[in-house]
Amino acid sequence: MTNFIAQFDDFLWSKLIVILLVGLGLFLTIRMGFVQFRFFPEMFRLLTEKKPNKDKKSVSSLQAFAIGMAARIGTGNIAGVATAVALGGPGAVFWMWLMALIGSASAFVESTLAQVYKVRDGKDGKAWRGGPAYYMEKALGNRWLGIAFSILITLSFGLIFNAVQANTIAASLQNEFGVKTSTSAIILIVITSLIIFGGVQSVAKFSITLVPIKAGVYILLSIWMMVANYHILPSVFSAIFSDGIFSFKQLFGGIIGATVLQGVRRGLFSNEAGMGSAPNAAAAADVTHPAKQGFIQALGVILDTFVICSSTAMIILVSGVYKTSNLTGIPLTQESLRQGVGPFAAMFISIAVFLFALSTIIGNYYYGESNIRFMKNGKKTILFYRLAVIGMVVFGTVKSAELVWSLADIFMGLMVLVNLYAITRLSKVAKNVLTDYIKQKKQGLNPVFNAANIPDLPGREHLETWNGDQENEDISAS
Repeated sequence: MTNFIAQFDDFLWSKLIVILLVGLGLFLTIRMGFVQFRFFPEMFRLLTEKKPNKDKKSVSSLQAFAIGMAARIGTGNIAGVATAVALGGPGAVFWMWLMALIGSASAFVESTLAQVYKVRDGKDGKAWRGGPAYYMEKALGNRWLGIAFSILITLSFGLIFNAVQANTIAASLQNEFGVKTSTSAIILIVITSLIIFGGVQSVAKFSITLVPIKAGVYILLSIWMMVANYHILPSVFSAIFSDGIFSFKQLFGGIIGATVLQGVRRGLFSNEAGMGSAPNAAAAADVTHPAKQGFIQALGVILDTFVICSSTAMIILVSGVYKTSNLTGIPLTQESLRQGVGPFAAMFISIAVFLFALSTIIGNYYYGESNIRFMKNGKKTILFYRLAVIGMVVFGTVKSAELVWSLADIFMGLMVLVNLYAITRLSKVAKNVLTDYIKQKKQGLNPVFNAANIPDLPGREHLETWNGDQENEDISAS
């Protein structure tokens, strides 16, 4: 069964998904007017913007960004990148970078759509939820497609991806500290339960606290290695670009080699651009205009890949361990740090893996909950889902890494296919929303969205917000 799943996984990616991701990513980049490059400064500015609704139950733009980054920054940044380099060589890093630049346009579209079609959450209706399932139902008029996506994301993120994170935590703690898998399972059960039973606010507070700390320390360690080995950096970057550019011939020749395949697949597992996951976090944000959260989630893709993934890539490439060993995944990153920094580095990686994977489990859980509520919003259903998440965390600690990673890749691929279909059909909506944002900015206003200003907006009658009840703020002076 494990071999069959692995073979189907390779077929799905090498024959279909890679080509679609590149092709549709370029299409959306052009259609959105290269939004990820033109509005890069605006993305950072919006991170500090306060939410218009001061109610404590609503989620700020920064908190929604943190939830999305919590899910993004996980074992994909350490184990996934290490695997990509080990199997695809330095050129795989080039493809990670390329897909982040292209994919950030997809991230803008899907997160903007999630904001447009979000729905009220909670008894008082002061919080929000949404995502691909919601714009599939409201804009495309296809609830069954939304249900299919909800099932896929709940199975993949809420359950299988969390098994991947738990598997990585257990392996890392056992290899470095000799911690038994049963002990790791108990630790994860306790921490995960405390957070997920606290609701979205608990998830947001946990994410916004842990994400900057774990990312900051890891980045500093990578910089340390690069500074200490500055003399070989030119050859490292030369290998990345030469191998990556050479692999273009493989792509257009119809033969997708390991360099392209590993770079795209592991890059997507980390940055999630176009996958349909981050829009679930984006929809929770309380903002005055949908494009604002689209910008912020596009920024998340770029930061995840160019900062966090590149940190792992530099650690491995600078050390050169990938050339002389058969190691892959976490062990490769640990050995690279051990040789480049010292014996304590492997211990640090084990701690970092624990923190990275734990925050990802929490972010993944929220994605699943949002889609469970789309299918059936009941207390018993949510309770069953929470128990299932905890069960999969335990499953991940005891099963083989090969099986859980292959299952994750397959469900991730199926999610991508469904979501890319939806955002391609609805890209005109995102384009019109962006045009509305740009028009108001040129007038010196803080953009406020009114659905009535968007021509031929599909599903307008189903919107639960954006009826023009907010006023613009004049920001031309600032």
